[in-house]
Amino acid sequence: MPSSISEAPALSPERRRPSLLSLVVISTLSPFAINVIVPSMPALEKDFHASFATVQLVLSLFLASVAISQIVIGPLSDRFGRRPVLLSGLSIFTATSALASLANDIESLLALRVLQAAGGCTGIVLARAIVRDLYDRRKAASVIGYVTMGLAMAPMVAPLFGGLLQQNFGWRAQFVMLTIFGALVLALAWRDVSETHHARTERIAFATLFRDFGYLLKEPAFLVYTAVSSLATSVFFAFLGGGAYVAGTILGLSPIAYGSWFAVLSIGYAFGNFLSGRFAEKVGVRRMTLAGSSLLLIAQLVLLALIASGHLSAPALFLPMCVGGISNGLVLPSTIAGAISVRPEIAGTAAGLQGATQIGSGAISSAIAGAVLAGGMSALPLSAVMLTGAVAAFAFSVILFRIVR
Repeated sequence: MPSSISEAPALSPERRRPSLLSLVVISTLSPFAINVIVPSMPALEKDFHASFATVQLVLSLFLASVAISQIVIGPLSDRFGRRPVLLSGLSIFTATSALASLANDIESLLALRVLQAAGGCTGIVLARAIVRDLYDRRKAASVIGYVTMGLAMAPMVAPLFGGLLQQNFGWRAQFVMLTIFGALVLALAWRDVSETHHARTERIAFATLFRDFGYLLKEPAFLVYTAVSSLATSVFFAFLGGGAYVAGTILGLSPIAYGSWFAVLSIGYAFGNFLSGRFAEKVGVRRMTLAGSSLLLIAQLVLLALIASGHLSAPALFLPMCVGGISNGLVLPSTIAGAISVRPEIAGTAAGLQGATQIGSGAISSAIAGAVLAGGMSALPLSAVMLTGAVAAFAFSVILFRIVR
């Protein structure tokens, strides 16, 4: 496998490489759809006469669906190819987004969010698998860094877009926008994303899926790479689950102000991914992982110190999390590339299982963050949850040097 784009062999038209921009765009649907609805949660609570705990399911069920769906999407793409699975998923996302804009009760909206998540997450899984189809591990880490740098722009602008749409048109406008976005991405994928996986298996069965999962779960490298990526991600999702409460209830920020400050996190994440794209191939995935997890731990210690000393403010909350975003940008491309490179012949299955674990841990940490805050007026419980994830991510990144060469 070539180690750089310039060394890659020429592909026939039916095997042409998808453009990097296309891989970035198809990866943005799911993270954009996760975050765009957050500013509308109070409005959903009022319109549907539902409890806040029920309304929060538009976020947690979406995350759970993303986690579970990736387990199936990866193996399906190993059997049937990346392109047909991707196009099917994008079609589901677009259709369910349109139906969600017409929902008349919270139960229907929640069901459609589950289907929307299942369709949209094909972009995340298959962008990673496509990169691994085309490049070796080090180059894959570099390319994934650039892909996820662009992906970071979606959660950066989503809360701000969501707040503006909610304020001017209401929550249904958010789903109309997602419908248009999904249709445009589907058209782009149809035109530019050709098949990249040509060594497909002859059939797919549950026994085959469990066998491939078993292969991966017996690989210490896969387990540790996945652990680091999941724990680092859990820090961000804990903030996603509790940060809006801290910002709105404790600090008194408006939804638009929260969305604007949230953009700082994504700017940091995008910068970290830029650094990964620039240096991962030269530095190596283990060193990038250790550097990123060390930075994450330092950022969370600083945040805890600021909160404990009574200096909580918008800058004190969001700037350390911006540094945490940089650290995630260093960690995730390398750990993802490492995990899906353990068994390249089942890269789709590995991408699905790794992604499911990553998002699943995020959903759990988000729920824990919401539970520990529980109407209180202190941000310390949230900081403790995030610090726990950062400590564990650092510990596993150290272990990585003992088991991966």
